Amino acid sequence: MLAPGFESVGEAFAADPRGGSALTVLHRGRPVVDLHEGWRDSARTIPWDEHTLVNVYSVGKPVIAAAVLQLEQRGLVALAAPISTYWPSFKPPASVREVLAHLAALPAFPVPRPVEAWADWDLLCADLAAATPEWEPGTVAAEHALTYGHLLGELVRRVDGRPPARYVAEEIAAPLELDLAFALSDADIDRCAELEFDSPDWPARMLGEPDSVHARAVSNPPGARDLAVVNSPLWRQAAVPAVNVHATSMAIARFYAAILDGRLPAPALPQYRGTDLFLESEVTWGLGVQIEPDGTWGQGGLGGNAGWADPGRDLAIAYVTRRLGDFETVDRIEQALTATPGRNF
Repeated sequence: MLAPGFESVGEAFAADPRGGSALTVLHRGRPVVDLHEGWRDSARTIPWDEHTLVNVYSVGKPVIAAAVLQLEQRGLVALAAPISTYWPSFKPPASVREVLAHLAALPAFPVPRPVEAWADWDLLCADLAAATPEWEPGTVAAEHALTYGHLLGELVRRVDGRPPARYVAEEIAAPLELDLAFALSDADIDRCAELEFDSPDWPARMLGEPDSVHARAVSNPPGARDLAVVNSPLWRQAAVPAVNVHATSMAIARFYAAILDGRLPAPALPQYRGTDLFLESEVTWGLGVQIEPDGTWGQGGLGGNAGWADPGRDLAIAYVTRRLGDFETVDRIEQALTATPGRNF
């Protein structure tokens, strides 16, 4: 659907078909744009529909952050407390707040592990619990590309008792009617889109300089950018909350709408302004989201996925794609929304 006045947003979405993508824009929780195109599979035999799930990579990070913020809101977690308060075997001197804001200095899993380790939650959490921070926690940010979900997810498990996938399903997804999950069921796997690259050299282009924080953070365990892995049951059934939430665009948009209307805790509280060593750019981190100079906030995901809120206009926006490439489509959509006359809001 495309509400009157949003034609330019629809044109921005359609300008570069990805062979499988979707866009949802909600105004005060109601759809004004809800579009999809292409196919679920690389063979282009199964049309994309409103029930198609796709791996949105880091777009899912605010979901596990929201779980921790719910526990804080309920008085079960204190943001200033060390993680070890709730996870006694955790040795790094990082606080809950520092983990939420990518300030824990644990951007990479510290022990080399094989791809099968993605299915071993306890192993990877034990590795993080025994890790030595790469610098003093709280001093400089580096997006915790793969470790973020295990750090926060294990905190959720230790405090609440439920595994993080179950907590998210029961406390966030079900009450808010969000079609998103990680550690997928067989039925959900059957709805998943098959990821592909926009060019064969895409993984190498996205890796970063050898031995950089970026390169190390995304390389262990291997497989997070390997199509044979991310399109497999191993990955889809694993709990990797930092990067393997599978969702519809409507689910991500509704997630942000729930923050805007107060059903979920507010994450857009600045915690750090400066250089992010993983992103290699200047950022403002909130409690699980990036805050932009124009007042919008949200989180991008590898390959061109994005979810964000525009509180000034009561908009919640999500774009998801199975073809991993760049953010040109997101940039066009954002420009079109900015140019849309204010009367539509």
